[in-house]
Amino acid sequence: MQAEKARHSVRTLCRVLGVSASGFYAWQHRPASPRAAADHRLRFQLRVAHAESRGAYGSPRLQRVLRTQGVRVGRHRVMRLMRAEHLRGRPHRRFRLTTVADPAAVVAPNHLAQRFTAARANQVWMGDITALPTQEGWIYLAVLIDVFSRRVVGWALEPTLETRLVLRAWD
Repeated sequence: MQAEKARHSVRTLCRVLGVSASGFYAWQHRPASPRAAADHRLRFQLRVAHAESRGAYGSPRLQRVLRTQGVRVGRHRVMRLMRAEHLRGRPHRRFRLTTVADPAAVVAPNHLAQRFTAARANQVWMGDITALPTQEGWIYLAVLIDVFSRRVVGWALEPTLETRLVLRAWD
């Protein structure tokens, strides 16, 4: 009714909704119920606690924060008020194992021994692999660099992290 009373008379709106005009005016000037006032205070405390957690905390942690502040509140009430405030926690990222070591593999010797210089071009190459997020998912980039000139010698992109990625960069 608050939104529509600019276009229609209050009497017409009350008649359509089946309420009395005096009841509408009484409701307008009535103070908030104790529960609504408590919800208003809790919503403010939830916004503050959520901001202090940098948006990470969900309802269980926010309930614990409120409990440490001396506020007794149930988790379902916290969830309802979080929905009303459009607050969402960020779940922990699941650890994903990306490399499976072969126990039978022989470790290659370290010929560079942390000396990242070269006397002439094409004497020492170094490489690295990185994962890049895209709109279609992750993609892996392998790059080979000449240590002397610091120029890219080869690179390759693949949707999976397999041996052919490094071989394509080498080629």
